[in-house]
Amino acid sequence: MANFPFFIARRYLFSKKSTHAINIISGISVVGVAVGTLALVVTLSVFNGFHDLVASFFTSFDPQIKVVPVKGKTAPADDPILTQIRELPAVDVATECVEDQAMAVYDNRQTMVKVKGVDDNFADLTHITEILYGDGQFELAKANLQYGTPGIQLAQNLALGVKWRGYLHLFAPRREGQLDMAHPEDAFVTDSLISSGVVFNVQQSKYDRNYLLAPIAFARNLFGQQGMLSSLELRLKEGTSFDATKKEIERIAGDKYKVMDRYEQQAETFNIMNIEKLLAYVFLSFILLVACFNIIGSLSMLIIDKKEDVQTLRNLGADDRQISRIFLFEGRMIATAGAVLGIIGGLLLCWIQQQFGVVSLGDSSGNFVVDAYPVSVHFWDIVLIFITVIAMGWIAVWYPVRQLNKKLL
Repeated sequence: MANFPFFIARRYLFSKKSTHAINIISGISVVGVAVGTLALVVTLSVFNGFHDLVASFFTSFDPQIKVVPVKGKTAPADDPILTQIRELPAVDVATECVEDQAMAVYDNRQTMVKVKGVDDNFADLTHITEILYGDGQFELAKANLQYGTPGIQLAQNLALGVKWRGYLHLFAPRREGQLDMAHPEDAFVTDSLISSGVVFNVQQSKYDRNYLLAPIAFARNLFGQQGMLSSLELRLKEGTSFDATKKEIERIAGDKYKVMDRYEQQAETFNIMNIEKLLAYVFLSFILLVACFNIIGSLSMLIIDKKEDVQTLRNLGADDRQISRIFLFEGRMIATAGAVLGIIGGLLLCWIQQQFGVVSLGDSSGNFVVDAYPVSVHFWDIVLIFITVIAMGWIAVWYPVRQLNKKLL
């Protein structure tokens, strides 16, 4: 008797009703829930695709772990805390960086740039060599020559080209002394770089438009930061537990330094993307809720159609609770069927998009790093979608069954 309500509900779901319209409305209910579920699966997977795509861009430029001072813009490079972090067994590469704003001038063109002074092992720290364009190679200094490597958009804005002639002049405010209005040029530290013969292309304007890589000695001289650093950037050895090492570094750093992974370094960008994904989930959930209301109409008509059956079941010994559960199971099976079909359909569409790129970026196709919408299916998104659909479907079932208890029983 425990499975009796489920057995009857299953027969009602698949059997032919006396009124053909009830079968149609039941089918429409399943299709409506399935379409709403499919839309959620595809939309969230596209957001995941863009999220992963952006993360892959930053990986080429950002370090695995970045340690920055909590107070102020710089810290002593010989701080014992930083020395202890460098000497951790899990650390493979440690690079000191000095980063600040400066004015770049070339051939009567000028713009504000962010000069990032790095150690010679910067190419070992990041994947910078994989995103270079030009005939030269990534090089910071040779003898008394100091090389600069700009982002591709910065090179275009200053008309530098991949390999510029002469010097790129940089100006930064002098940190010490008073401004002499008779000689305002003395208020700036001036230095220059020659071309390394390459530019980098992260495919993110934050870097490509603003950043200029230079030797750390050059940056320290330009910004008056001798013996200081803006950040200590780390790459860990292969096979090392990232989470455990990060926690150990955070323990050593205490409240003096902030330890950031790649996602935390780009927190603003990823927070915006997560908010957009959340809003898409909320809006589509509302549409799905409207689709679930079709279940109310389907169940209401089924209850009316099976009015005589209800009386027969009662005569056979079924109590009011069992009869209510029959229609509860009916509505829940409609919601579950729609959820399963929608998830299967959504996963199939995502696979087709991944394999064949059917849906292109329209007019932007060919101008972006990918020509079609990127898709990435995350397991926990599917779990969340399934729970959402089932919860909404089961809530929708409650109303007609409640009315059944009042009027028919």
